[in-house]
Amino acid sequence: MKFIDLCLYFEKEKVLILSDLHIGLEESLNKQGILIPRLQFEEMLSRLKIILEKLEIDKIIINGDLKHEFGIISKTEWTNTLDLLDLLGKHCKEIILILGNHDKVLGPIASRQNLKTFQYYHFSDIFVCHGDVIFDNKDYKKSKLLVIGHEHPAVGLREESRVENYKCFLIGKYENKKLIVLPSFNLVTIGTDVLKESLLSPYLKDISNFEVKVISDKEILDFGKVKDLKRLIKSNFPAVAIKKSLAKDSFSKKKKRIS
Repeated sequence: MKFIDLCLYFEKEKVLILSDLHIGLEESLNKQGILIPRLQFEEMLSRLKIILEKLEIDKIIINGDLKHEFGIISKTEWTNTLDLLDLLGKHCKEIILILGNHDKVLGPIASRQNLKTFQYYHFSDIFVCHGDVIFDNKDYKKSKLLVIGHEHPAVGLREESRVENYKCFLIGKYENKKLIVLPSFNLVTIGTDVLKESLLSPYLKDISNFEVKVISDKEILDFGKVKDLKRLIKSNFPAVAIKKSLAKDSFSKKKKRIS
């Protein structure tokens, strides 16, 4: 298993998982009067091309919230979502669309591409679901690893006079299973600061012992446990000091370059 960009890749099974692309978010924000350039989709495609061209992939799983709008499919969402699915289809044998809470009207787009939608997906001993609903079926019970999205995890660290949010993976346990929480693949979604904000997913009632893997400049940085980061934040440590304090256990020994 590898962390690649904001995705999770299973080498043995040749499966790539990404979550929360929220296609159409920029358009939605523009309609609300929040003026941001509509550049993110092209940036998303560029990042995906780099990932897809260097991996051998049989199956791509989009773990919910492929599009952003709840009740409609805007023209932009139609066009961009179809373009993205076309790109993915050129680099894998199968695309799995797991429904997220934003995917109420994803059906017509999936049908246009002859794709099915799923509430969850199970392969090997891995159970993949969006993370907004608890499952308790046979596939869930026999799995050992649970992969969710939904939460858009990030950590907010103070850099001088401002706070910077860093997207991250969370790794912990839920019941008797290992749990991995994927960050949002959309860079416009800053994310939920898991050190300060209330979390939405029912799988994340207590994340104090979860490990934080921060995404930074094409590196995966081990920031240690949530509870330790919270302690440092309460001490008003700036980001630089936090990094230094974690260097012995995290940065020196566990820093991994994305290959």
